[in-house]
Amino acid sequence: MLNLADQVVVVTGAAGNLGQAVVELFLEAGCRVVALDHRQGRLDAIFPQADDKLHFFEGVDSADREAMLAVAREIISAVGPVDVLVNTVGGFTMGQRVDEITSDTWEHMMNLNVHAFLNAAAAFVPGMVSAGSGKIVTIGAGAALKGGARVGAYSAAKSALLRLTESLAAELKTSHIQVNCVLPGTIDTPQNRQAMPDANFERWVKPEQVAHAILFLSSSAADAITGAAIPVPGG
Repeated sequence: MLNLADQVVVVTGAAGNLGQAVVELFLEAGCRVVALDHRQGRLDAIFPQADDKLHFFEGVDSADREAMLAVAREIISAVGPVDVLVNTVGGFTMGQRVDEITSDTWEHMMNLNVHAFLNAAAAFVPGMVSAGSGKIVTIGAGAALKGGARVGAYSAAKSALLRLTESLAAELKTSHIQVNCVLPGTIDTPQNRQAMPDANFERWVKPEQVAHAILFLSSSAADAITGAAIPVPGG
């Protein structure tokens, strides 16, 4: 049984398709969920019936280290020590050959997929180390394992995220903190359906399915798992 009742769970990128599914599933599991998003007003619209188990922190730029450190202090003061960090912030781009990748494209991919995680880790890992327990889940992709044509910047960023996840897992193992990564296939979102209208949507993974894998990795049932990259490919 996955017992997460009253655990404090921070979800970055909570207004995204996957972020929403993660927030909803953890609320169903009885957690106190802290939802972070970089825009103002979106979370109220997405979760209009929020109760005292759900806490919003909006206007938080995850690529800004000082902003993340500041919001971590607010969260710990208002909600309590953080038990679980789920970093769903990320982004995708494609189209440029490696020799065509611009500095803007490179920085954009690194900010969304790498720096956002580094800043979230800087904000919440010290508290977990002090508590001697915690769970961290990152969102990778199959592109982290092998490069492909015209996805070089994205592949490099997701590969860096996976290596950082593995390194952090090794560093925090003696502090009883587990750090793992899920590798979703193409996620079935309205945006992906619009971008790839001829695809077979039945083969795509649902956000809720990815969220269930994250929930498992965040529970005591996964205490023996750390530094893993868990494929969630869908059908």
